[in-house]
Amino acid sequence: METALKTTPLHAWHIEQSANMAAFGGYEMPLWYPAGAKAEHLAVITGAGLFDTSHMAVLTLRGPRVRELLQACFSKDLERCLGPRKGPLVPGRCVYGVFLDRNGGVLDDAIVYQCEALDFMIVVNASMGGLIADHLQQQNRFGGDAAVVDRTDQVGKMDIQGPKAAAILGRVLRDPKQVFDRMVYFSFKGSFAPKELPGTPVCLLDGTPLMVSRTGYTGEFGFELFIAPEHARRLWTLLLEAGGGDGLIPCGLAARDSLRAGAGLPLSHQDIGPWLFAANPWLFVLPWDESGTGFTKKCLGLDAVLAEHNPPATQAFAGYDPRKITLGDKAAVTDLAGTPIGIILTCTTDMAIDRVGGKIIGLATPVEQGRPESFSPRGLCCGFVRLNTTLPVGEEIILTDGKRKLKVEIRDDIRPDRTARKPMQTMLNCP
Repeated sequence: METALKTTPLHAWHIEQSANMAAFGGYEMPLWYPAGAKAEHLAVITGAGLFDTSHMAVLTLRGPRVRELLQACFSKDLERCLGPRKGPLVPGRCVYGVFLDRNGGVLDDAIVYQCEALDFMIVVNASMGGLIADHLQQQNRFGGDAAVVDRTDQVGKMDIQGPKAAAILGRVLRDPKQVFDRMVYFSFKGSFAPKELPGTPVCLLDGTPLMVSRTGYTGEFGFELFIAPEHARRLWTLLLEAGGGDGLIPCGLAARDSLRAGAGLPLSHQDIGPWLFAANPWLFVLPWDESGTGFTKKCLGLDAVLAEHNPPATQAFAGYDPRKITLGDKAAVTDLAGTPIGIILTCTTDMAIDRVGGKIIGLATPVEQGRPESFSPRGLCCGFVRLNTTLPVGEEIILTDGKRKLKVEIRDDIRPDRTARKPMQTMLNCP
């Protein structure tokens, strides 16, 4: 018997707007709206896009031993994770990492937020709240000193992404100057819970509390917003009204996928999963010591990662035109001679990039760095492959579905000149 799909607080709005809906992670979610996935992708690069992400699961953790529990289960060393000097995680900051199983495979990736001294929040993928909560409970030797609560479907969440995101969001906040002040990448302010907050609360113009996090899944400047689910639709419509003049449009999962792939970000359970977390572009989430050969803490799964010396390699690629290979049983990777060397994990098209004189240029690339004045990108296929062995950057391989063959190039980066890490003031002044 099939399980009925869940819906988010914005589901009725998506239907009213004639979104193309599909199943994803146990939820019925919009793939794209009438504007189309290409327009949505480009809106995030040139203006702003708004994504319903209420299908993501939220966990809250509280107690004097929570930090120890996370240190034992989460890949990042929370005592050495912030900035070039590797400072500790502190209230108001968050960090990205993975939860590993005993064999070094990925249960899920996540962002861990430190809300207060003894309060933490974790955001994991759709339908993963219960699994990660159970995993933490199984590893919890601290009892009530490290309490874990699964808040799945109890939080409204949406992401506003793109260079105009701050200008638009500021129009619906009571005190945007205070919210945006010193808001660096991977920091956050406020709370989605209706409780008394220290200092100036983060809220909408009518006083509704929300949490504003300078994070996202597109590689571009923007925010993830958390709010009580009963207020989600109102916030969604307020933002669309506030951003209409700046090109803000609703975006679905198709644009989310193409944007994150072009930014070099993995999709959990597709690009990372229950195989060994090794030889991939995201090893920065592991707690490496200064030598780069060991770890600064003990954590579940890390011994297995160190024990394997020649694992299959996950690498990024980019093609030479917009064509892509549909994933399926016959999808494969070969060398130029036709010898099978791996599998395709992700293959999509980043519509904001193209090659100019052999170099990949993006819509956000400055003219002085090679973007022609009349630049109109065709888009390039891009994504990730899992290969028998690591190949050098620049080497060409073939993606095939058994009939079509596409030549692509191994890359260490795909979409250039991404804006996610740009200073807040720079983006607030974005023309």
